[in-house]
Amino acid sequence: MYQLLLQETAAPAQAAGGGILGMLLPFALMFAIFYFLLIRPQQKKQKDHQKMLDSLKENDIVATSSGIIGKIVTIKKDKDSVVLRVDEATNTKIEFQRHAIAGVVNKPSDKPSEAK
Repeated sequence: MYQLLLQETAAPAQAAGGGILGMLLPFALMFAIFYFLLIRPQQKKQKDHQKMLDSLKENDIVATSSGIIGKIVTIKKDKDSVVLRVDEATNTKIEFQRHAIAGVVNKPSDKPSEAK
């Protein structure tokens, strides 16, 4: 009778161990979904933006995060900034932090375009 009592109390302990694994599995799946849908694409986007910032050079036409479009006149590595010419007629120049550059609008071509 004593052995029967021990066997009955051991069975619920084993079931509880399986229950913890069953509870953690949905959380692990949710984390995996968040990683592949949110975290990983954001890291890739940041890496691509940093690559674009590293490849900037003078005479590139860029757009800032505030929507200003201009041509890069000077890149100041010591200040981590760029100077943009925003108006050709008045030669207006504005200095921006490099991280404020949202993207390159178009790269200047080495060959002049042919008129058709």
